[in-house]
Amino acid sequence: MTPGPTPGPLPGPTPGLRIRGLVKSFGGRRVLDEVDLVVERGEVVSLLGPNGAGKTTLVSVVAGLLRPDAGSVSVLGTDVVRAPRAARGRIGLAAQDVAVYPTHTVEENLRFFGALAGLRRGELRTSVDTLLETLDLTPLRRRRARELSGGQQRRLHVGCALVHRPRLILLDEPTAGADPQTRRGLLRQVRALADDGGTVLYTTHYLQEVEELDARVVVLGDGRVREDAGVDQLIARYTRSELVLRFSGEAPELPWPGARVAGDTVFLPTDRPGVDLVKAVELTGQDRERLRAVELSRAGLEAAYLELLGAGRDE
Repeated sequence: MTPGPTPGPLPGPTPGLRIRGLVKSFGGRRVLDEVDLVVERGEVVSLLGPNGAGKTTLVSVVAGLLRPDAGSVSVLGTDVVRAPRAARGRIGLAAQDVAVYPTHTVEENLRFFGALAGLRRGELRTSVDTLLETLDLTPLRRRRARELSGGQQRRLHVGCALVHRPRLILLDEPTAGADPQTRRGLLRQVRALADDGGTVLYTTHYLQEVEELDARVVVLGDGRVREDAGVDQLIARYTRSELVLRFSGEAPELPWPGARVAGDTVFLPTDRPGVDLVKAVELTGQDRERLRAVELSRAGLEAAYLELLGAGRDE
């Protein structure tokens, strides 16, 4: 059995996003099954889960693109179902597929989406100029979208979702297919949005991004929240670090719980690397003369995530 979900931060008077008892079905199959989630202002929550877990459906319901079968979604206190127009003005959505007007220039795309959201004249101009600079698009402002590279189109796509300065930002795999430079730039922008008080819900399959963003992690499985915790909490809960001892020649068997040997290397699970290092070297005995390297392999989010999914299958 996996541990039950760890509650997220206590909600303030008006969190950026509050989801209660959310249910959505397609063809008799529950894609979202009583989902509860609170995301505070200034927080980045990374939504993880295997394909079919309900991530994109959840984002679509929050954005007002799908109507839930039951439950409620509120953005800064505004109900998405009861007041869709008011809520939509507070939301910026960058979906998985790039959606920009190919025959329009970069600047024209940003101005169009900003005007569509209600920005006018000076406010619109300032927002467009700021985003062009922030997303490194200023040199491309008069280039047509169809002439941009894939990474440049991805940055423009995200910019169109942010131009009206939304307070809730929904990013559904925003770096999919992006080059490393684009990915770094987008991650910097996401962190800056949160630091400025924005609320960010971020789905990705790149777990390194989650660690770089220092995001809170919410894992969906079969339409339910399976875990809700910080990166360090998940790593501590589902994995252990290892001492790695490398030898000249075949590695010896050591009397250590969970030890495994692979050729010239011994892997020793540890919760206390400093203390266990001395103990491990002592256990090598006469083989100590053949010991050529000792390393600490720290578990990461990817290992924890895979272990979590495996534990979920065993329930």
